[in-house]
Amino acid sequence: MGMTFAQRVLAHKAGLDSVQVGQIVEIEPDVCLSHDNTAAIAKTFAQIGVEKVRNPERFVVILDHTVPAATEKYALGHKEIREFVHKQGIEYFYDAGVGICHQVLPEKGFALPGRLILGSDSHTTTYGAFGAFSAGIGRSEMAVLYATSKIWLKTPASFKIIVSGRLEEPVTSKDLILKIIGDIGADGALYKSVEYTGESIESMSVASRMVLCNMAIEMGAKNGVCLPDDKTFAFLNGRAAEEYTPVFPDADAEYEQILKFDASTLAPQVAKPHTVDNVVPVDEAAGTRIDQALLGTCTNGRLEDLRLAAEILDGKTLAQGVRMLVLPASQEVLVQALAEGLIDVFVKAGAMLLNPGCGPCLGAHQGVLAPGEVCISTANRNFKGRMGSADAEIYLASPATVAASAITGVITDPRNAFQGVYDD
Repeated sequence: MGMTFAQRVLAHKAGLDSVQVGQIVEIEPDVCLSHDNTAAIAKTFAQIGVEKVRNPERFVVILDHTVPAATEKYALGHKEIREFVHKQGIEYFYDAGVGICHQVLPEKGFALPGRLILGSDSHTTTYGAFGAFSAGIGRSEMAVLYATSKIWLKTPASFKIIVSGRLEEPVTSKDLILKIIGDIGADGALYKSVEYTGESIESMSVASRMVLCNMAIEMGAKNGVCLPDDKTFAFLNGRAAEEYTPVFPDADAEYEQILKFDASTLAPQVAKPHTVDNVVPVDEAAGTRIDQALLGTCTNGRLEDLRLAAEILDGKTLAQGVRMLVLPASQEVLVQALAEGLIDVFVKAGAMLLNPGCGPCLGAHQGVLAPGEVCISTANRNFKGRMGSADAEIYLASPATVAASAITGVITDPRNAFQGVYDD
């Protein structure tokens, strides 16, 4: 019997001919990522008793969660991180303002096909969009990697998700992943490797594939992957930090489950409070009043997301009483959006532009919700208290649905916006 993508990568990194599902292997990751939590990791590293980071060239540190620093406590943490990376000779350090780690890592050429990437953030699964095996780990595990460059991983069983047909604009890959999570459940793929394949995946942009892999963790998956193709290689041309070798599953690989979806019949989806798998077609949530609309984050803050939202918002104004926050995923995305006039559209509509970073998504300092308020968001989580008050509500949706809802003041089917319903 052949091996799945996960088996192939882990076998190669462990120096073995093959591995079985459930087998524990010792590996050395190609890339280790951490962000604002590096300060806490550094303290744990110091307790191990090792003075120098082993193989500092494998580590990437990006400040993105609470930038600029909102309090003295956050500022101190950032200062400690800057001192730590300098002392340890960690060259790949990206300070506040460069962008969200899950956007910056691919932009800087670290997310490569066949690589094994581990990060102290659950949405490290994002890099599967480039054909990497990428997964989140805990802070203590990252501290051990600082000290040894080695870690144990259990080889996951695999799901294959086959998506036929093509998405009809303004339906997006965000709607697709919400549908998948709603059907499978928040723990339906617990510690599985999820391979996305089929006509719909092949037709998607790399940015759209990043959404699928980013939210693989929301169904409990260890990692998600879209197998690399010419679109992947085109994105990496001129970016790749080093040469890479793509990895593919065997034709006779064995999957625990094979699930099928049809993208051509998919309607816009919404995840209602307070779980990501509480998913319904947008019509079942339509008319729900909103106070805030969030466009951006590591899930949907890329250029294609901003373009889609701007197409709906162009020439319109926000509904009275609605706050809209626009959060480009990186400095690179922001520069491109400025050049295309997208930021002009958002500002003229009445939206507030935020600096690249995680911002409102984690409820630490920007866009915090008050009790009783409702937010529709392109982020990846809507847990109680995620963006501030535990008495607030968060609905997850695509950039198109968020933009259309910001115009009307209630959750709205974005297909109406494309039919000119809101034209002046």
